[in-house]
Amino acid sequence: MRPRPSLRVGALLAVAALALTACAGASDDAPAATPTSSGPPEPVEIRFSWWGSDTRHELTQQVLDAFEAKYPHITVVPDYTDWNSYFDKLGTAVAGGDAPDVMTQEERFLNEYASRGVLADVKELDVDTSKIDEAVLESGTIDDALYGVATGVNAYAIVADPTAFAAAGVELPDDTTWTWEEYVEIAEEISAKTGKAVYGAQDYGFNEPGFSIFARQRGESLYTKDGTLGYDEKTLAEWWQYSLDLQSSGGQPDAAKTVEVDAGGPEQSLVATGTGAMAWFWTNQLTAITNASGKELTLLRVPGESEEERTGMYFKPAMFYSVSAKSEHPTEAALLVDFLLNDTAAGEILLSDRGLPANTDVRAAVQEKFSATDKQAAEFLADLEDEIVDGPAVPPVGAGQVAEITRRINQEVLFGRLTPADAAKQFTTEVESAIG
Repeated sequence: MRPRPSLRVGALLAVAALALTACAGASDDAPAATPTSSGPPEPVEIRFSWWGSDTRHELTQQVLDAFEAKYPHITVVPDYTDWNSYFDKLGTAVAGGDAPDVMTQEERFLNEYASRGVLADVKELDVDTSKIDEAVLESGTIDDALYGVATGVNAYAIVADPTAFAAAGVELPDDTTWTWEEYVEIAEEISAKTGKAVYGAQDYGFNEPGFSIFARQRGESLYTKDGTLGYDEKTLAEWWQYSLDLQSSGGQPDAAKTVEVDAGGPEQSLVATGTGAMAWFWTNQLTAITNASGKELTLLRVPGESEEERTGMYFKPAMFYSVSAKSEHPTEAALLVDFLLNDTAAGEILLSDRGLPANTDVRAAVQEKFSATDKQAAEFLADLEDEIVDGPAVPPVGAGQVAEITRRINQEVLFGRLTPADAAKQFTTEVESAIG
């Protein structure tokens, strides 16, 4: 889990709200930067903000160089920082009336900015989204306005170690049909047959996307489109009960070991260290886990996809590209977003850095340049395309606090300080307060 940005972002955006309310979505009033008369276009300067590592900064600069070569009249000023500082810096810029023309957004904060009129509706700009899956586009849509276009996609899935299965004499499951009960039974069997030298599974309860899938399988949801909670507390209690069943049977480690492993991140997970057969991670984390394990791993659908009312898995945007509603150069900002999404030259440079390309044609065109693990993830996502029904609703304002709430309450459940039913009630109360 990445560190959560400071909650100062809400206060900073509130300062900006009055200045932005009148101009939300007012890109039609912005002056056209490209003249209609003959001759070369007038020079235009726009700013693009993002977060990430030094590697991402270097790759992004290469893409901007290619963009400027294609559009010589446009200069893109890079505005980047690390994740910890990003939303503080962006909130300060917005509050001061100096929002970047193109900005990177994260799903838990997209609604925060959109609801205050900071972001333009990309549907009103000249950005081609025809090669992006409709469910992926929905993930950035609020009240029929597209406030963010996914840079790339991941899926929450199970990373499994075939070597661990083989050592225990247990067959890999048919992940198109296996149930939650079978998931528990398989994990228990692996732990028992290896004398817990290899645990069958790593606890899944620290991350709310796992529950989101569980609820969606049952026709419910973590959040509804109107920004409320959409699950029955009995469903949430059942999700935690499976985890407790695994812990009590030895299918996963005890609470103290589980908390220690979770704190170590993907590279210190049970699968990565050769002490576990299954763990829940995003598909873009497969490379790091594979490298740490030194083994060839495999991706599996989560259990229960054919068991209940519908499938629950979904494509998650790695992040979003958004355009400022106050940009003085919306045409040029849209050109940059279009280039980032749809130009194969950009795709060949970025590859999987911002998730596997959301544009499926670009993804196919650059796939041969992917690493072996990225190819594996791309094939897995392609196999899921016909099974995914839709995407979850955009998280409501305040959802940035839910990751911390989930982690804390899950720990209380594992240590026996809260029953699953009591944990479900407390989770609901705290999340409703956060998003209220």
